[in-house]
Amino acid sequence: MLAVAAAQLGYRTHIYAPETGPANDVSGGYTRGGYYDAGELARFARGVDVVTYEFENIAAGPIEALATFVPVHPSPRSLAVAQHRAEEKEFVEALGGRAAPWRRVESRETLDEAIAAIGCPAILKTATLGYDGKGQVRLASPADADAAWEAIAGAPAVLEGFVTFAHEFSILLARGADGSIASYPPPLNEHRDGILSRSTVPAPAEIAVQWTEAAALAGRVAEALEHVGVLTLEFFATADGPVFNEMAPRVHNSGHWTIEGAVTSQFENHIRAIAGLPLGDTGLTGRGVVMENLIGDDVERWAELLGEGDAHLHLYGKRDARPGRKMGHVTRVMR
Repeated sequence: MLAVAAAQLGYRTHIYAPETGPANDVSGGYTRGGYYDAGELARFARGVDVVTYEFENIAAGPIEALATFVPVHPSPRSLAVAQHRAEEKEFVEALGGRAAPWRRVESRETLDEAIAAIGCPAILKTATLGYDGKGQVRLASPADADAAWEAIAGAPAVLEGFVTFAHEFSILLARGADGSIASYPPPLNEHRDGILSRSTVPAPAEIAVQWTEAAALAGRVAEALEHVGVLTLEFFATADGPVFNEMAPRVHNSGHWTIEGAVTSQFENHIRAIAGLPLGDTGLTGRGVVMENLIGDDVERWAELLGEGDAHLHLYGKRDARPGRKMGHVTRVMR
């Protein structure tokens, strides 16, 4: 989707990855190489004008190496903070944000200490490499500690306490190299089995009244990181205001609705930002919009969805429709 947005602005994209994927079908070039292959990374960097990344589960080292040859946006600093749960919580809290009660967990003993401090129920999450519900274990009581520690294979983690919330929502913004910021209306996010199922805009009133505070925090995060590109912060809407959940230094699944639902999509604004262009209008194209993810076998509904007059279908070209795998999405704009 980034490559398509770039092409519409007249740019050619070149993909670097260890294996082929859907982006190869719509890009001008592809280099198959390992993330730690210094020689291949250097050759790739010399052939492009700017580098960006579309997920955070890669080490910061290769991104830092690329930055010695070519501009990289977002910066390696944004990646380093966002890919570690403890680091991102500390970073956001230092800027005035509130997170759910949490503690670092580095050993089986510190897990017991964290449980004693936070209580149960709680969630043990790996500090890195967790997304869409992966790397997470719920603890109903302290008796679950051994099984939870074994489930994450003793990896560095954080223990998070539960918060009472009405809804989940996200703030998506684009920040240009000149410091300009364009923020999208916050979508209501609904999850199924830990995976985003549906995003709806406009969000309910409980979210709308917390939008200003959450968006201001997201702006402070973007500025502190000197972030260039799209940045996403996820929140819980609680009776006491927005509670920060996690961040992503990239375009986000909860912003896929912007392709048809916003004047300028998150993908186009990301390309605009990293290419030094003015940011585009983030207003809605209709009264509202709903984006539904097609997860696993949901993709088999493609023919039915194409028969709907108001459905905009996006299939990602992934080969295997495994359970829990996002295969595409459908967007409906209310005029």
